Amino acid sequence: MNKVGTHIVVDAWQSPADLLNDPERIRRALLEAVEAGEATLIDMCVHQFSPHGVTATVTLAESHIAIHTWPEYGYFAADLFFCGRGKPEEAMKILRLALQAKEFKSQQIDRGFPGVRANTSLQGVA
Repeated sequence: MNKVGTHIVVDAWQSPADLLNDPERIRRALLEAVEAGEATLIDMCVHQFSPHGVTATVTLAESHIAIHTWPEYGYFAADLFFCGRGKPEEAMKILRLALQAKEFKSQQIDRGFPGVRANTSLQGVA
């Protein structure tokens, strides 16, 4: 495989509800994660739901970070995809610490495409 990036999928539990329902705290945590991950911020969108919950996306030159919170369950899900340079594992650690998750599970997936021999068409490769 020709690796183009690292994708980390996160589930985290037992985070304080007030942190998970605070859009400014989520924004700060994401900015800290971008810095720790040595990534380049392009844009950020943070949305507060009613009565609770926050969804945020960060567009990076390296790809993206997304987080969705369920304060009523003390749960958040995050998705970090970095192509090229950057340290997604470090960004993930910051999110876990900033949102004080006591339980945490992550999966790391290498993203990429099959190796291609010279003079081979990519047509039909799924």
